[in-house]
Amino acid sequence: MSRAEIVESADAAVAGIEDGSTVLVGGFGLAGMPFDLIDALIRQGAKDLTIVSNNAGNGDVGLAALLAADRVRKVLCSFPRQADSWVFDDLYRAGKIELEVVPQGNLAERMRAAGAGIGAFYCPTAVGTPLAEGKEVREIDGRTYLLEYPIKGDYALIGAHVADTLGNLVYRKTARNFGPVMATAATTTVVQVEQVVEAGELDPEAVVTPSIYVDRIVQVTARHYTVQGAR
Repeated sequence: MSRAEIVESADAAVAGIEDGSTVLVGGFGLAGMPFDLIDALIRQGAKDLTIVSNNAGNGDVGLAALLAADRVRKVLCSFPRQADSWVFDDLYRAGKIELEVVPQGNLAERMRAAGAGIGAFYCPTAVGTPLAEGKEVREIDGRTYLLEYPIKGDYALIGAHVADTLGNLVYRKTARNFGPVMATAATTTVVQVEQVVEAGELDPEAVVTPSIYVDRIVQVTARHYTVQGAR
C-alpha cells in the first residue's frame, strides 16, 4: 500500500524542486491555493519554472508573489487577466514572461489525460479561434476537432482539507477544484492540509484523491487571504 511522506514543514515539502521544472499549482483564484507551499517555493529559490494553474496570480499573494519574485518563465492558464492580476500584467507587457492560454475544460482534460496515460485527444473547443493556430485539425462525424496533448507536471502543489497518514485526501467544498486532477498528472505531488488523521479515520466514500497519487504532505495552519482592489 502506498504511503505518503509526512514532512515537518512547507520548506521540507518543496525541497528538491529543480530550476526549469513544470509545476502544477492548484487553486481557482484564491480558493484552494496552496499558499504555504508557494511561499516555501519562493524561499527555496527554484527559478525558470513553468507554472500550470487556472489563473496567473491574484493580488500580491500566492502565485502572484512567485511571479513577482522572478521565478517563472512561462504560465499555462485559463484566466491570465482579471482585476487583480497586476503582477502578471506588468510582467507580460514587459516581455518578461511567456503565456499559453488554455480553455478551462481543456486545461483539466489535458491534465487528466496525463494522469490516465492518454497520448492525445481530439476536442472541439477553440476551433476557429487564435488558440487553434498550429494544431492538427480533424473532422469526425461532421464536426471539427483539434488535437490536444497531455499536460504533465514534474511537481504538483495542491491544497486539501484533511489527509490520513497514508496520504488519502479529502477536500473542502470549492477548494477542491483542480487538486484531484493535478495530483494524478505530476511525477511528485506535494500537498498542504489543515489536519492529518490516522489511517482508517477517513470515510472511504469521502476520499477524493487516493494515497497512490500523493508523495509528500505537510500540515499547516489555515490562513485566509484577501486581495485589495485593483491598482
